[in-house]
Amino acid sequence: MRGALRCSAALRHPRAVRPLTDGGRCARTLRTSAAPQARRTGSCYRKTQPEFAIQGAKLSTSCPNRSRSMATVVDAEPAHGGGPIPEYDRRVAAGRLRNDEHQRGIIQNFQNLYHELERYDALPVEHPSIESLKPTKKSIFSSLFSGGSSKPAIKDIPSDLPKGLYLHGDVGCGKTMLMDLLYETLPPSVKSKIRIHFNNFMQDVHKRLHRFKMEHGIDIDGVPYIAADIAQQGNVLCFDEFQCTDVADAMILRRLLESLMSHGVVLVTTSNRQPDELYKNGIQRESFIPAIELLKNRLHVINLDSPTDYRKIPRPPSDVYHTPLDSNAQAHAEKWFRYLGDPEQPEPRPEVQSVWGREIYVPRVSGRAAWFTFDELIRQPKSAADFIELVRAYEAFIVTDIPAMTHQQRDLARRFITFIDVVYEGNAKLVLTTEKPLSELFVSRDEIAESLMKQGVKHEHAEKAAENHDLVHNVNKLKDSNLFAGSEEAFAFARALSRLRHMESKEWVERGMGLESQGGKSDKDNWNKARSRQMEDSM
Repeated sequence: MRGALRCSAALRHPRAVRPLTDGGRCARTLRTSAAPQARRTGSCYRKTQPEFAIQGAKLSTSCPNRSRSMATVVDAEPAHGGGPIPEYDRRVAAGRLRNDEHQRGIIQNFQNLYHELERYDALPVEHPSIESLKPTKKSIFSSLFSGGSSKPAIKDIPSDLPKGLYLHGDVGCGKTMLMDLLYETLPPSVKSKIRIHFNNFMQDVHKRLHRFKMEHGIDIDGVPYIAADIAQQGNVLCFDEFQCTDVADAMILRRLLESLMSHGVVLVTTSNRQPDELYKNGIQRESFIPAIELLKNRLHVINLDSPTDYRKIPRPPSDVYHTPLDSNAQAHAEKWFRYLGDPEQPEPRPEVQSVWGREIYVPRVSGRAAWFTFDELIRQPKSAADFIELVRAYEAFIVTDIPAMTHQQRDLARRFITFIDVVYEGNAKLVLTTEKPLSELFVSRDEIAESLMKQGVKHEHAEKAAENHDLVHNVNKLKDSNLFAGSEEAFAFARALSRLRHMESKEWVERGMGLESQGGKSDKDNWNKARSRQMEDSM
């Protein structure tokens, strides 16, 4: 995109997919003096709007095309109607899914929620007054006789609010696919819906709280007001990867969830953990227990564990990953960069993205494809927020020269896994050149064999097991070994491998390109529609 920035015309259409925007004021595109060819893209800010929310009348702000939100907010519109079960049957008949009785039984719970939502009519959202959110100032006399108290900031949860869903299970059991199936088939009575990764959601909530306190005072309780903002944007709120590892999240989660429900929001979430395992051994966990009880009482808790890992079902290879780092690795990367980039401007150029006032240098860009070496992307200090900004800006990533990461390179491995998670959640495409196969990328065969021997396996058997080792299916065996700093890290490594396998599938790589063997044009339109939710002029 050259010259002045322009807003997407798609937003003018009444049925257009809406972006999640923090709207308002935009930082213009500038050219940097250090790199004349590099472009600097900024973010748009509206003082009182969250990054995952929109406020209808204010959508027509001028925003950069490359800045996209990681969440999806749309006016609900079911693809075919009838609910999750009929849609599941259609996908099985089309060969897109395998029929699984375990999954079908779970989807029946979705169908029940579908019918409840058909009958549910959420009341209009009313924001609490700013005064009601301020700490009550009482005189000694009024304190003695309990006088002068303000109205409670959080209303009672409506008695007719449908129970949401809490879907938990191990890596690869199909949690995200099932939640997306429900999300895509919600009934017309659901006027709007939001789907967002839980970490991104909480990050945005904390930003909103900070801004709210800066405007109205540090002692004000901003949670109910922000919950009302969110409730205005979605009758149904879907969280992917619900977890709590941060004390700041733990301290506000109960009130935030309760406030959302009090405004008539139905929650659906996926998690690797059952509710009672959330924030286990966390600081001040006793303060988090009410949040767990709220989830258990207000959501149907469903265990999705199944013997089938749906991200490991063999599919035609797409060859997006190349190993080893031989003479063909560079040609592999160049081929995919040309294919995924802009054919009219194939020559790579640098760009600069801006995150919270800091700059991220992107060395090679073509169209919406970005190319980094591992050292440029991972060895340089970057946070999850940096990766989120990159996935908002680009649709495809080529990462080259990825070394095998042993136990001594855990910090690099964790940072790379964070990048993988963000790319996966953003539905972006990923091309890699690696020193070792995926199964040996984070844990070497020698480390696996050594770990197994420490667990009592004989040397010759340990070496043979290491050759055929599947980390995804052996997390429980390894999570107590010295290879991982606890079960959470083991889950993260297993999830990364499972997601890498999913992203190398022919289906993942070709969707949106009209190349599918079945339903190419329809799937392309659906894919482009989904990506447009993130590609529109947001932030």
